[in-house]
Amino acid sequence: MLQKRARKKLENRSSTNFKKEDQKFAQILSFDLEENINLFQNIYTDCSDVIFRSFLIGNRIEAVLIYIDGLANLEDLETNLLAPLMQNIQEQTDIVDHLKKNKIAVAYVQEFETIDKGIESILRGNPLLLLEGEKRALSLGLAKWEKRSIEEPTAEGVVRGPRDGFVETLRVNTSLLRRKIKSPDLKLKSMKIGRYTQTDVVIAYIEGLVEQTLLEEVQNRLQRIDLDGVLESGYIEEFIEDCPFSPFPQVINTERPDVVAANLLEGRVAILMDETPFVLIAPTTFFSLLQSPEDYYQRFLISTLIRWLRYLFMGISLLLPSLYVAILTFHQEMVPASLLVSIAGSRETVPFPALVEALIMEVTFEALREAGIRLPKQIGSAVSIVGALVIGQAAVQAGLVSTPLVIVVAVTGIASFMVPRYVQGTAFRMIRFPIMFLAGTLGLLGVMFGVIALSIHLCTLRSFGVPYMSPVGPVKMRNWKDVLIRAPWWMMSTRPHLTGEYDPYRQSIGQMPNPSRGGE
Repeated sequence: MLQKRARKKLENRSSTNFKKEDQKFAQILSFDLEENINLFQNIYTDCSDVIFRSFLIGNRIEAVLIYIDGLANLEDLETNLLAPLMQNIQEQTDIVDHLKKNKIAVAYVQEFETIDKGIESILRGNPLLLLEGEKRALSLGLAKWEKRSIEEPTAEGVVRGPRDGFVETLRVNTSLLRRKIKSPDLKLKSMKIGRYTQTDVVIAYIEGLVEQTLLEEVQNRLQRIDLDGVLESGYIEEFIEDCPFSPFPQVINTERPDVVAANLLEGRVAILMDETPFVLIAPTTFFSLLQSPEDYYQRFLISTLIRWLRYLFMGISLLLPSLYVAILTFHQEMVPASLLVSIAGSRETVPFPALVEALIMEVTFEALREAGIRLPKQIGSAVSIVGALVIGQAAVQAGLVSTPLVIVVAVTGIASFMVPRYVQGTAFRMIRFPIMFLAGTLGLLGVMFGVIALSIHLCTLRSFGVPYMSPVGPVKMRNWKDVLIRAPWWMMSTRPHLTGEYDPYRQSIGQMPNPSRGGE
């Protein structure tokens, strides 16, 4: 009770402090230029990169330009602003309006009167122009900073498909999305999250395809986030998930504009954030996370075969070590006699039971995998491969593990890389360990208990109200043409039922190619 009261008191105090700050910065600017300069200098105390440039407009009107060195385009500032304003200007009844229309050669110019708008303008890299005798200030769209060029995403490479990927600049990402979907129905709603970071967040959707209740739910969850700073989309993901304690992701994150565009065309919502290339897509399902964008660029027969292979190795990555432990511990009669003799001979010098032996190798393999990711690229892959070979061989020769288990762990590791989404593969890696414990204590019965518990958990999950196992649970046969198989495009005439109800048809019915006309 005391902890709850203290927490509530702290929240109220923090909220009160921020309200006071908001009221303080919501003041109107003064007609006195010197007073305005002192006000901004007090706000930006000990900020050596904030520049106050005083000059005369037309040799008679005092003015000051406030900008951040490194965020403003100094070349355009000199040529399109300072040079025209320092020339002679005739007497004007409305000097601010005259400057906007005749002197300032800048595409984006915004006029305001409050301090908070001026602070926001400066921090976003847009120089602020203050004039003597005017309480109106001008925000000039001359922001410019270093940004990464558009490159192919390293975590989502494909053999066939677009090579461009999102970057850390929000407007570059929205432009990439606009290039994919050239329609005014693509809507981009902006908001800010983070008390100090004031991070720009954009909700992208296609009007007429998205369900309004879904859009409102996404907006409500984002608006409820009250955090001091948001540095990556992972912050937002944890706040908007339906079940944050589940190891399975309920939101897709991707760096590929084509993936975002494809999901928007199915009636989903995308959340783009400044300072990160990862875009969130909601809602999602279990089977969406097992689909690769390349599935839709290859011929449907090849895509279907690869998808079956992916499902097979997903099951191997989850259950193979557990089956090995269960069979060798409780069900030796299931192994052929010759193979059982070979395995028994290799385990003759191993001092540990099968469960401990499997745990040692799995933990070592996971450590090597993480080390390969964290090390520099030049040596990371070499260290992980050489480390696995050396450690595996040394462990076998030392009698700590058996040769069949090394093979099992290696196949399991390869199978886990078949999952297209890294977060989904990580979830299987986490669940693998409790199922191994069940296999070591209850045998195949424990493995079945683990699979049943996992199935129940997946069937109870929701992603923004959408069943996680849809369209398998609940059964929607109409959507099965893009689950176990990848049907040809001329057969997928409808959108997914749960996200594309408002405009269910994505193509005209009956567009199957006619062989007699050469497929026209």
